[in-house]
Amino acid sequence: MVMKYIVALLLPGAMVVFFTRVAYNHYLGLILTVALIAASVYKGYTDTTLLIVVDALSLTAGFYFANRMVQRNRKKA
Repeated sequence: MVMKYIVALLLPGAMVVFFTRVAYNHYLGLILTVALIAASVYKGYTDTTLLIVVDALSLTAGFYFANRMVQRNRKKA
């Protein structure tokens, strides 16, 4: 049970940053990650409300870091 919360804390944020790096757009990275999390909720892998809140916190942190990454890359160019 604790492992689910650790994964929920780290994985969505990392996925947002990864998808942003691949797609060069932080909004698209966020949308793709939210779609994957929505699919996991639909399949029943996310079973508590607290787990959804932890996912949302991780998404927010990942979006923040992806936004900073995009801004840094725009400043270099």
